[in-house]
Amino acid sequence: MIRTILTYPSPELKKKSAPVTIITDSVRELVRDMAESMYAAPGVGLAAPQLGVHQRVIIIDISGKNEPPDLIVAINPTIIHADGEAYEEEGCLSVPDYAANVKRHARVIVKALDLEGAERTWKAEDLLAIAFQHEIDHLDGVLFVDHLSMLKRELFQRKVRKAAEEKR
Repeated sequence: MIRTILTYPSPELKKKSAPVTIITDSVRELVRDMAESMYAAPGVGLAAPQLGVHQRVIIIDISGKNEPPDLIVAINPTIIHADGEAYEEEGCLSVPDYAANVKRHARVIVKALDLEGAERTWKAEDLLAIAFQHEIDHLDGVLFVDHLSMLKRELFQRKVRKAAEEKR
C-alpha cells in the first residue's frame, strides 16, 4: 500500500526511532509499504519515520531506471566504519523541491538485520554510501538540511515559510 510521505516541517520527522526487537509480519508489511511508497514517489531511499513509523528500518535502491530493482532492507542499521569525504547534491522525499550539497563520508560499512533477521554487512561507496548515511540520519530525527550551513538553512526555511504562506 502506498502511504503518505511526511514532509518538512512535520515534527514527526525530528523524532528518534526505536530499534526493532522482533521482525514480525507488521514489520514485513511496513517494508512492503515503504518500497511501494518509495518507488511511486520516486526515490532511492526511504526511512520508516518518513511514513510516521518510528522504528529503525530503512530501504534503499540505487538501481537505475533501466535496471532491475535491487532493494536493500536494513533493520537497525549502524555505521561501523566511515572514511573519506564526499560533497554531493542531495534531495529528500520529505523535503520536496529542494536540493543542496551535503558533506558526507565517501565510504561506509553498515551492519544491519535483513527481513529474515540475519545480520548483513554492506561496504558502500559513492551514491550508496550517501544514501545509507542520509536514511540512517532520518532514524535519528536528522534531515539533510540540518547538515547545511546556518545561512543556507535559513534561506531554505524562508523558502518553506513563503511557500506555506502562498498556499493559504
